[in-house]
Amino acid sequence: MDAIFQFDSSILMWIQDNLRTGFLNPIVNVITRLGDKGILWIAVTLALLAFRKTRRMGVFCMVSMVIGLIVTNLIIKNWVARVRPYVLIEGLECLVGVQKDFSFPSGHTTNSLACAWVLFRMAPRKWGVTALVVAILISLSRLYVGVHYPTDVLGGAVIGLGSACLALWLVPKLEKKFPQMKKLYKA
Repeated sequence: MDAIFQFDSSILMWIQDNLRTGFLNPIVNVITRLGDKGILWIAVTLALLAFRKTRRMGVFCMVSMVIGLIVTNLIIKNWVARVRPYVLIEGLECLVGVQKDFSFPSGHTTNSLACAWVLFRMAPRKWGVTALVVAILISLSRLYVGVHYPTDVLGGAVIGLGSACLALWLVPKLEKKFPQMKKLYKA
């Protein structure tokens, strides 16, 4: 565990010492805030659900994010109870203020990749690629601002992608079992 902590710490300090600048700080702060409480991805999902043509994709996004939320925020964060890096790494400066929950895994990353991977798989290519790029930027921003270890972001990515893959498999199974679900897409 000490080797992982040293690895994570060295990356975060390298980011702080070599990448942070007065010019980038406000830009990355905006990017990281896009993922706060999943607001961007919830808004995207609600927009998709609002239109018949995209409603099914919205259902996939919603299912994916709910799976990610349960696994990350309700189970793993409280079970692992990993302290935030700015608390343990001497000299690491947090750019966005004290976080109220535990560090592992990154909820921003889980939520972003859960929704973005569904969009990448289901939406027109330009929208799917855009969603994936935004999700990756939000995920990496968590390292830049000093609130997550690299392994937190990696863990969140695995859970987010897994949640999306599970939703992409599960929703069609549910549609077969409950044909009335298709009425949702026609309303």
